[in-house]
Amino acid sequence: MSSGIPCLWMRGGTSKGGYFLASDLPADPDTRDALLCRIMGSPDPRQIDGLGGASPLTSKVAIVSPSAESGADVDYLFLQVFVDKAQVSHAQTCGNIIAGVGPFAIERGLVKAKVGETEVQIRNLNTAQIVRAVVQTPGGVVRYAGDTPIDGVPGTAAAVPLYFSGLAGSTCGALLPAGPPVSVIDGIEATLIDNGMPAVCLRASDVGATGRENPGELEANGDVRARIEAIRLAAGPMMNLGDVSASSVPKMVLVSEPRAGGLIATRCFIPHRAHESIGVLCAVSVATACLLPEGPASALAQRPEGRAPQVEIEHPSGSLPLALRLDDDGTVVEAGSVRTARKLFDGVVFG
Repeated sequence: MSSGIPCLWMRGGTSKGGYFLASDLPADPDTRDALLCRIMGSPDPRQIDGLGGASPLTSKVAIVSPSAESGADVDYLFLQVFVDKAQVSHAQTCGNIIAGVGPFAIERGLVKAKVGETEVQIRNLNTAQIVRAVVQTPGGVVRYAGDTPIDGVPGTAAAVPLYFSGLAGSTCGALLPAGPPVSVIDGIEATLIDNGMPAVCLRASDVGATGRENPGELEANGDVRARIEAIRLAAGPMMNLGDVSASSVPKMVLVSEPRAGGLIATRCFIPHRAHESIGVLCAVSVATACLLPEGPASALAQRPEGRAPQVEIEHPSGSLPLALRLDDDGTVVEAGSVRTARKLFDGVVFG
């Protein structure tokens, strides 16, 4: 499009991407997705001809519109633009990018800012769930600067608390879509779980890893990657996801004993690249797996006490804190996480 498309580029949590009003993009999904691939520069491992950062974490899109749903202010559709393929997926959501949806909605006039802080109710179109975001708005203007750090992002910014509920089975139809908390795939025990993000949790040691590797070391280990991908392809149908060979879910999570006082240590594949940290909703699914009566994560976790435990999911860049609310059966029914967001530029992009 030679005239350009309005876009706000933002870091949300530990991810980065373009935020668009739905009304500014083509209504036809195929036309829209082709445009987004051109904007990001896909397919190309460097994304040299676009704005993508040559990583799945920096090749993301949020599409926002006013919501007609009772109890929601805006609708949010998350799209993952593949780096090395001309492919766009809505099979998953993103709990990091959503940290920027509230600020974006206020910036674009979809939500009127209050003095002090503004609550934005976000309907996630990927999962049909409502997420509550609290945006700092002193003087009725979004504040991005602040003193809150999050691991995986340098510096500090204003806190954006997020509250997720009703997550069980949001993509797969059940918290444990395969049935029991432990499935055996290729001789390896795994927990197939969906409490906000479809994830497969397995012991790092069972696939020839230690769980202490950095992402680059994991990506360079072809044997480990091949083993993980074989398990992922087998897990897809078991999780009601069908053939996942071209899908961005399920996420594959290698778990090991925590080493810094957290609930569990993780190394996450998304699904073919090793994550520099871990996604918020993937962390919720992993935390839920840790609280099950059995399973690889459950066996290795340092379990907290109480009905509203504060936990930390360890990852390569540090840890991701979660506040969990449990029901009488000990199942996670709500999760809170503090993220941050930063506006990088606001203007027009060209496809």
